[in-house]
Amino acid sequence: MSDCTINIRVIPRASKAGVAGMRGDALLVRLSAAPVDGAANAELIEILADALDVPKRAIAIVAGERARQKRVRIEGLSNELVASKLNPKE
Repeated sequence: MSDCTINIRVIPRASKAGVAGMRGDALLVRLSAAPVDGAANAELIEILADALDVPKRAIAIVAGERARQKRVRIEGLSNELVASKLNPKE
């Protein structure tokens, strides 16, 4: 399988953490952590790892580490499989 790269828009300090659908061409993820000392990025990786059933080491933030708009690479999963796991309604 190949690697997959997706666009993610995060909302830090949300009351409930989790995947919240799509916003434009980006996956919307709500994080309860504040964007301080990498806490929000760590929570994002944990949420994605749980949702995709992959180890945390398979997920890497490749762009936007300090921004709300991020690009994340997931090793070992195809784009289609990631899309079906993160957005099962489509």
